[in-house]
Amino acid sequence: MLIIDVKSGENIDRALKRYKRKHRKVGVLQEVRRRKHFTKPSVERRKEVLKAAYILKKQEDEN
Repeated sequence: MLIIDVKSGENIDRALKRYKRKHRKVGVLQEVRRRKHFTKPSVERRKEVLKAAYILKKQEDEN
């Protein structure tokens, strides 16, 4: 849970802007989307290996 301390005399719009910035920085929405569907660890590993191979191939093609 994110907590934003509203300072005395602070505009509510300013506090809301700080909350939104903190929310984006922490990555709450990305975490929710990631947890929405379960993927097996073996599938995640395979995806990482394929991504690494793709990146290596792109780097070799540039040279």
